[in-house]
Amino acid sequence: MRHNATYIIIIIFLLVFLVLSYSRQQKRVKDVLNQNERLINENRDLRHSLDINNQSVQQIENRREVQQRTQGTFVERRTYYRRNWKQFIAVTTSDYRTGFLGGIKDLQVIVRNQTEYPLDNVVVSVQYMRGNGDVFKTEEYTINDVPAKGTKSVKASGSRKGQKVELKLLSITSQSMNFCWAFNKPAPAGNPDPYLCTPTD
Repeated sequence: MRHNATYIIIIIFLLVFLVLSYSRQQKRVKDVLNQNERLINENRDLRHSLDINNQSVQQIENRREVQQRTQGTFVERRTYYRRNWKQFIAVTTSDYRTGFLGGIKDLQVIVRNQTEYPLDNVVVSVQYMRGNGDVFKTEEYTINDVPAKGTKSVKASGSRKGQKVELKLLSITSQSMNFCWAFNKPAPAGNPDPYLCTPTD
C-alpha cells in the first residue's frame, strides 16, 4: 500500500509540474504574440507619420508654386486648381489598429483639401486587404463639405479580417471651384480645362 501511495504522489507531482510548465509556456507565447502585434502597429504608425510629413512638405511646395503662377484673380486660381487638383487634394487613413491574426478597427478616412475652395463631396472607395493581397471587402464613403485649406474625416467600419486598407478616390465635386472629377470619366483629349463643371462666359 505504501508503494502505491508513493506512486500516486509521484504521479500527482508530475501532473502538477506538467500543468505549471504548460501554463508558463502559454503565457510566454501570449506575451510574444502581444509584443509582435505592438511592434507591427508601431511600425505601421511610423510609416503613416512619415507619409503625412512627406505630404505636408509637398503641399508647402505646391502652395509656393501656386503663389508664383497665379496672379490672384478668382477665375485664374480656380482654373489652376482644377488643372492641378492632384497636388492639392488627397485622401489618407487614420492610425487604425490591426490584430495579430487579422482584423481592422479604429479606421477613419481623411480628406485633405489644400485648395482655397471648399469641396462639396468626395467619394472614396476603401478596400480591406488580406495578408496575401486579396481584397476581403470593399466599401464606399462620401465625405461632405470639406473646408478650404482644411481636412474632414468620416469613421469607416471595422473588419474582422484584413491586414491593411487601400483607398481610391472615385469622385470630387466643388461648386465654388466649378470642379467636377470622376475616375470613370476620362478627360477629353485636347481640353485645356477638362474638369470644368459648367462652362463660364
